[in-house]
Amino acid sequence: MQELPIEFFTEEVDFEVKNEEKVKEWLSEIISKYSFELESLNYIFCSDEYLHQMNVEYLEHDTLTDVITFDNSDFEGVIEGDVFISIDRIVDNAATFNITPEEELHRVMAHGLLHLLGFDDKSPEKQTIMRSKENECLELFKL
Repeated sequence: MQELPIEFFTEEVDFEVKNEEKVKEWLSEIISKYSFELESLNYIFCSDEYLHQMNVEYLEHDTLTDVITFDNSDFEGVIEGDVFISIDRIVDNAATFNITPEEELHRVMAHGLLHLLGFDDKSPEKQTIMRSKENECLELFKL
């Protein structure tokens, strides 16, 4: 099997993705579903503090967030990006939504990837579409 150009890193947290190969295959399947080519995809798992600092520095948002996505691709239809995810937010949101941290992690991982695939959530209508696409992605993981 070919090595997928999907990498997982950590900043300021001790964290490992469970079922790493299955998760990489799932992410690759999502990319294929939308007919995009995968160049490179990095997930960086970090603390609230780390992601908050990035949010302030790069996006000028002084708020906590669960995910920030950077699209590094120069070409349409190509995935090359970095997705930063706060593990602190994942744990807190999972408790709030009464789901496992792993389920919330998968939702947020899909959310970040969907941004790279061209979806945004800047309006209530687009948020509804994004949530629907997240659910479709989660269903793919269960198969």
